[in-house]
Amino acid sequence: MFEFERDLSTESTMLVAQAAKQSPEQQQRDVYESHRHRTFSVAFYMTGNEMEAEEILATTFIRAFQQSEQPDSFAVDSALVGELGQRFPLKKEEPAAVISLGSNLSHRNVRRPDLEAAVQSLPANERLLFLLRDVEGYSAALIGRLLDIPEAQVQRSCFSARIRLCQILAAERARTEAA
Repeated sequence: MFEFERDLSTESTMLVAQAAKQSPEQQQRDVYESHRHRTFSVAFYMTGNEMEAEEILATTFIRAFQQSEQPDSFAVDSALVGELGQRFPLKKEEPAAVISLGSNLSHRNVRRPDLEAAVQSLPANERLLFLLRDVEGYSAALIGRLLDIPEAQVQRSCFSARIRLCQILAAERARTEAA
């Protein structure tokens, strides 16, 4: 989908420079505001439940602020992954063998609700990798650091998630066309 890298070092440096001029409470508020949307989005797409996503959001920031008064992007993301790891089976194993598509996917227009439902049906590990890589735009190297898995495994798992999404969407399209 999107092929861009997040430059967390520049983002963190800018936050540190701004933080020197602010009170500790304002600094923490700024950290929260700068990461809140991304954290909630990933939590929501992992759970499919707004209330549970809000709970994950809160506990993620509690965890991040317990680790540091000024957590950077990596610390917040690590806290989020830790929180998700307590709720979902985020296996650190190799993805299943590549699956053949077998369906005609020549029609690439997909309705957002169908895509969201397909993402929800992915296994938790693939869903998280897909969200971080293809939705949030994290690099495979950064995801590997966050999840403590090799970059090559991140790439294979993302590829597997994309194939699985295509299969789910193709099956849904075939089901609606047959009806």
